[in-house]
Amino acid sequence: MICPLCEKRKAKRFCPAKGTHICSRCCGVEREVTIACPFECPYLQEARQHDYKGGIDPKDFPHKEIQIDEGFLRDHGELTEMCARELFRGSVSVPGVADPDTRQALEALIQTSKTLDSGIYYDSRPDSSFARLIMDHAQTAVREFRETETRQAGFPRTRESDVLRVWVFLYRMALDRDNGRPKGKAFLDFLRLHFQPQPSAPQPSLIIPGF
Repeated sequence: MICPLCEKRKAKRFCPAKGTHICSRCCGVEREVTIACPFECPYLQEARQHDYKGGIDPKDFPHKEIQIDEGFLRDHGELTEMCARELFRGSVSVPGVADPDTRQALEALIQTSKTLDSGIYYDSRPDSSFARLIMDHAQTAVREFRETETRQAGFPRTRESDVLRVWVFLYRMALDRDNGRPKGKAFLDFLRLHFQPQPSAPQPSLIIPGF
């Protein structure tokens, strides 16, 4: 069987995105470039082990004025986990979404949270329709989280500045995990592995770059 993509080489690998066998070269070259690979593809997961080279230098992280340390993440673990979980759920609920759309949503969430924290509300909307859907899902999740927290505690515990810092943390992680592929989902895969229930497999250790 000849690879249907290049029409030259022998097709040896089954591609779940294409529903047929393709050659190993097309698999490597077109993976998350022209092929929207599903998370469960074994060749994609094998490549993930080699793609990540340590990401960007923490000195190059954006929003340097916003300080985040392990103490903040520990004290706001429930908020961080909820935001990461719902960011993933909101992203994968949109067919065709990729990491660039999630990053756009995070950029808009950060800008909106900054205005809320300053007392002047402005809802910064991303250009991408995919990113707008992700943003709407994330904002709804945060609002419900804060309403539940206030109802249980009797007072609002989570401040807007806390939400802002979590969005900045996740945005930095998105940049750190970016593999540069237009259909790349390395960051979403990271969220899936670390912030979604994995009953059949042990959780991989969470490696967080310096802040």
